[in-house]
Amino acid sequence: MALSDADVQKQIKHMMAFIDQEANEKAEEIDAKAEEEFNIEKGRLVQQQRVKIMEYYEKKEKNLELQKKIQNSNLLNQARLRVLKAREDHVESLLEEARMRLGTVTKDTIKYSKLLEGLITQGLFQLLESVVVIQTRRQDTALVESVLPQCIEAYKKETKKSVDVSVDKENFWTIMSDISGGVVLLAQRGKIRVENTLESRLELISKQMLPEIREALFGINPNRKFSD
Repeated sequence: MALSDADVQKQIKHMMAFIDQEANEKAEEIDAKAEEEFNIEKGRLVQQQRVKIMEYYEKKEKNLELQKKIQNSNLLNQARLRVLKAREDHVESLLEEARMRLGTVTKDTIKYSKLLEGLITQGLFQLLESVVVIQTRRQDTALVESVLPQCIEAYKKETKKSVDVSVDKENFWTIMSDISGGVVLLAQRGKIRVENTLESRLELISKQMLPEIREALFGINPNRKFSD
């Protein structure tokens, strides 16, 4: 039975409506899936950026903490250096005061003559030479000559050797105003020299006793492993 034009048009419309409905449903399905994928990707990007931001500020916080530690360490070192400098300045001022007081040693003739005797005798033992020349201050010449016999006798007694000792009366320390007293012993025409001035003895003693001086002034250093 042949279909009329009206039936054909009706079937065509029915098919078109079916196709249109399927297309709409497919479009809605694609949109839903696209929306889901979009939300997933957006969440992933947001989380990724959040992690990056957290890592950035965590790194920045660590850098700030490191800079703070470095700054504190530098400040602590500077403070320690200032303390050490102040202590060394104090020790040096005490030694300078001791140097200034050396001149008072020579005022007591009896004590100074005993000191000269010891300095000369020690110098003779250091040199162990047969001919020795002594230089001293002009005002100490007579005092040095007065103790020479005892010095020579002590040297001969211990070494069983003779020694010719003379005082240089041409080269006095007139231009050496910083010398407070003591003697310089020369041998081998000045090639060998032993300085036993008051200043040199103070310098030697201060170096040897520097740890004890520091300990007496500032107490025992808990960080120091050795005493020198």
